[in-house]
Amino acid sequence: MQCGWSLLGPLQWIRYINKQVKVKTGKDEEHRGWLLTVDPVSASLVLVNFHDDAVGGGRASVQVVMGHAVQEVQVLQDADQETTERLQSSFLPPRARPLAPEQLGQRRAGVRRWLEENRVPVQEDGEELLVAGALTIMAPYGPEDCCSSNQIILDRVQRLIQSQPAALPNHGVESPNHRAEAPNHSAALPANQPIQRLIQSQTAPPADQSERSSCD
Repeated sequence: MQCGWSLLGPLQWIRYINKQVKVKTGKDEEHRGWLLTVDPVSASLVLVNFHDDAVGGGRASVQVVMGHAVQEVQVLQDADQETTERLQSSFLPPRARPLAPEQLGQRRAGVRRWLEENRVPVQEDGEELLVAGALTIMAPYGPEDCCSSNQIILDRVQRLIQSQPAALPNHGVESPNHRAEAPNHSAALPANQPIQRLIQSQTAPPADQSERSSCD
């Protein structure tokens, strides 16, 4: 049980994250839910409740309790691992949600095949893809996961990955139509500038580009 909620500060608030709490805001008013986060400025609480019955259909509802109205916060129970993971992933966009190891493996293999089809030298190094020793592609292997100090090669490989057919190698699955047709490289590669030749000529970047990187 905790009074003076707004005076605690972030270091104390974090102890309540991922816990089911009861929040008293008035003489006969209280709110219950899993504490997802606390606004560091207003001390407002974001409570989540899961609805897994036939009516709720597995939805999650969110309620914001204003920090200035909080009179008392009481912890009811800690979240188990399943609930914690559900809280962390429920409000993330699909692209940000973690993928299972087998899904990452399929995506890595799909990106490698796409690069090889476009005559780009690539090899696997553990969970990373190395492109001609000049660029690294990390999981989950999207255009934004490319890392290189050479901006020209970085831009070209990112555009190539972005042009990858989403329903084919990106998920490690080939359709019958894809197997029956030869891949169309013209959409991804300019005819007068194959990316392999570009990589070979740009392996040693100019001094004004050597400091640029998209590594986050």
